[in-house]
Amino acid sequence: MAAFAGSAEAAGGAHVTWPHISTMPYLSGTHGGRYVHNISNDIGEEAYRQFEDIGEAPVGAIYVKNSFVVMGNGQVAIGPLFTMTKMEDGWSPDTADWRYGMVMPDGSLFGATNGRNSAGMAFCHDCHIAAEDTDYLMFMPDYVR
Repeated sequence: MAAFAGSAEAAGGAHVTWPHISTMPYLSGTHGGRYVHNISNDIGEEAYRQFEDIGEAPVGAIYVKNSFVVMGNGQVAIGPLFTMTKMEDGWSPDTADWRYGMVMPDGSLFGATNGRNSAGMAFCHDCHIAAEDTDYLMFMPDYVR
């Protein structure tokens, strides 16, 4: 996949080879009404598949949602790649050590926690705080597990 390939983000082009957790894309109201697909790196896969029983994700886990929209004319447009990376303890107490990121289809970084446009990424944790009991992870609906 050419989209995201030029990204400096670890999940950029690499995520296409990672394990898919959701069985198919689904409509996500919390990601701009886009269709998303849940994907994990190898470090986080086993924990993520515990879903609501996850406890705490391991340091180094990277969870991504690639996204797309279906236009009124039926054409599909690739959307951003949303990322969550579990960082070491103390990295960002305000986000429970999660690094949120958003990579645009051209590979450019829209923003990342404690990095470029960090303030613009605060909305990610503001939403994920509702899932504090599951280490701030929101899981896909049952029908795509």
